[in-house]
Amino acid sequence: MKNRIVTCLALLAAVVITSCKDATTFTISGTLSNVGGIKKVYLLAADSAQVSIIDSTSVGSGNNFTFKHNAPYANLYKLRIGSNIYDIVAQNGDNITFKTDLADVSHSYEVSGSETSEKIKEFNKISNLYGEKNSKLSDEYTAKSSALGHESDSLLKIYVPQFQKNIADYSTEILKFVNANKKSLAGFYAATSLDQYKYEQQLVAYADDIKDDFKDNPSVQTFLKQMAAVKPISVGHKAPEFTIKSIDDKEVKLSDYKGKYVMLDFWASWCGPCRQENPNVVKQYAAYKDKGFNILGISLDTEKKDWQQAINADKLSWAHVSDLQRFEGPTERLYHIEAIPSNFIIDPQGTIVAKNVTGADLEYFLKKTFK
Repeated sequence: MKNRIVTCLALLAAVVITSCKDATTFTISGTLSNVGGIKKVYLLAADSAQVSIIDSTSVGSGNNFTFKHNAPYANLYKLRIGSNIYDIVAQNGDNITFKTDLADVSHSYEVSGSETSEKIKEFNKISNLYGEKNSKLSDEYTAKSSALGHESDSLLKIYVPQFQKNIADYSTEILKFVNANKKSLAGFYAATSLDQYKYEQQLVAYADDIKDDFKDNPSVQTFLKQMAAVKPISVGHKAPEFTIKSIDDKEVKLSDYKGKYVMLDFWASWCGPCRQENPNVVKQYAAYKDKGFNILGISLDTEKKDWQQAINADKLSWAHVSDLQRFEGPTERLYHIEAIPSNFIIDPQGTIVAKNVTGADLEYFLKKTFK
């Protein structure tokens, strides 16, 4: 009987606590150490387009501060204290406590009352770890270049692969974090830090997983719309058919390449990164054209003269076509081309098997495909 009374009292206490919770606002109660001359704390809100200040408050005599604010939906907020930024996810009904030492060079902080905010801390820990690694590499490269008095190709050959490995390792860790936190906004914010071009297939799959969640969050809904738009032209889907004019005014169809491997290579004479990548594409084409690798160059030029000069200068010996309308051509719109260089590798069955592979990644893909 005594145990039943205790249980009933505990349940009653829980009901009272819940009923006292303000469901129309969230509260952040902060405590600071070593504030120096800082007198104000700013609350910022992030949306799909920008981060903006929505409130500010003074630091009290006990180095405390409080924000009470309305959140129309669970969202990412940031506390700006001096030059430091701290991430917090809040929604109405949350009572969040925050504590930090402003003298701490690592900018660590404690947060409770919001499980998602604690998850955001985990994401930031991963991000900061790899950010520090890249900063260290950058400092080393700059110091050695300064000692030489100029930039060095030999130094670039040493440091660029290390940067690339750090980015790849970071992305691997972020994908693990996202998969472990699909039902948390922390997972969403981590996912949006990935290179959308390189990890499009994973992001499309992630969008499918969360399509019924976070329905009131505009940033999530914008992301879902973006992924829905690119899904039909993502890896694993059939490449959409098109007809386009060649440089000698003949009609070319994607279906002309049925039963063959073909890379749709979107580029332009005025695109610096495209021209820099062209020698690598020429090299790979020479190595694999006799094994069944085809290329259809799709130019975003508007002047045939410039287009032809670039083909000749870069020795691009494959077929070339163009709508001559930059990003507004029907083929560019069909394939959602928003930046170049961009490419799609299509297998003999007409399925997209790779996207936006350049440099060593293109060489590796072709070696694996045509081994």
